[in-house]
Amino acid sequence: MITADQLNDLLQRTEALKGYFDVDNQRIVLEEEELKTQDPHFWDDSKAAEAQMIKIKGIAQWIKFYDEVATLVEEVKLAFDFFKEGLVEEADVDAAYQKALTLLEDVELKNMLRQEEDRLGAVLKVNSGAGGTESQDWAAMLFRLYCRWAEKHSFKVTITNYQEGDEAGIKTATLQIEGDLVYGFLKSENGVHRLVRVSPYNAQGKRMTSFASVFVTPLVDDTIEIEINPAFLSWDTFRSSGAGGQNVNKVETGVRLHYNYKDPDTGEEQEIVIENTESRSQMGNRENALRLLKSQLYEIALEKRRAAAAEVEAGKKKIEWGSQIRSYVFDDRRVKDHRTNYQTSNVNAVMDGEIDDFIKAYLMEFARK
Repeated sequence: MITADQLNDLLQRTEALKGYFDVDNQRIVLEEEELKTQDPHFWDDSKAAEAQMIKIKGIAQWIKFYDEVATLVEEVKLAFDFFKEGLVEEADVDAAYQKALTLLEDVELKNMLRQEEDRLGAVLKVNSGAGGTESQDWAAMLFRLYCRWAEKHSFKVTITNYQEGDEAGIKTATLQIEGDLVYGFLKSENGVHRLVRVSPYNAQGKRMTSFASVFVTPLVDDTIEIEINPAFLSWDTFRSSGAGGQNVNKVETGVRLHYNYKDPDTGEEQEIVIENTESRSQMGNRENALRLLKSQLYEIALEKRRAAAAEVEAGKKKIEWGSQIRSYVFDDRRVKDHRTNYQTSNVNAVMDGEIDDFIKAYLMEFARK
């Protein structure tokens, strides 16, 4: 049976959530923004209209989150009072409390994802490290992990590039994952992932260490303007290959985009290369490659913004791309995140996509900052 202190904590956190969301004021703002859509010329500028609809949806979503929590917490309070009068059982009160607490924690977590880019989908790329078949097999395992995570959350997944390993696994693969707050959650996965296991590819049965890198960028939508200079673009085409079996293309539908990016502040130049083999149409692959390029350019802009923010400087070494963020030690039955020190012994569940606790630990430590 829950205590009065637990109930009070629930009530206080719900009231705090109301303050974070500024619910009363946001209800007024929502009405004002919805009135704008009644203008007879509202859809004359379709891009501006779509941006307005996304804005309205965002405001309404946060109000809905709060209302759902407030309703469940009120049910807990009523159940607690009814128990005192002998009208309900202890189990009913505890069940109502657990239901309200779970939703409250979920909304508190989402409240940490209030940056413009957090609401977007994500482009997730897995690259195998040095080590041949062992690291390529590890990259394939990570690729499956993120596919399973996305499926568990009912997000739309599209494989845009898939290059098989020489004997097993993959050399590299890219996923598009679409849904609310996907980038906000998956930005915690940016970095190098380390595997330690007794390798099935080693004849002596030795313990091997392998590395694979995960690179996550926001999947931009039409509301975000990204400038691409056509003069800096070039294309290659090739025959698609990968997990398609008999559907592998016999013509050059795969595209490889090359973009010479020049930093407007430093003048530093770099070549961005993007491969896309998702569609059987070369035109379709070109269109999606351009979208992926926009996502990467957007990520570059975001990274510059992050680097300029003083509050992330202290934790920069912990969260920058290229650092070893997590270790998966199979024979010790341990997965540990080195940034938050969160760990679990349920290796099988993690490899089946259950990484929400790692994501939550990361956001609790870094997003609030």
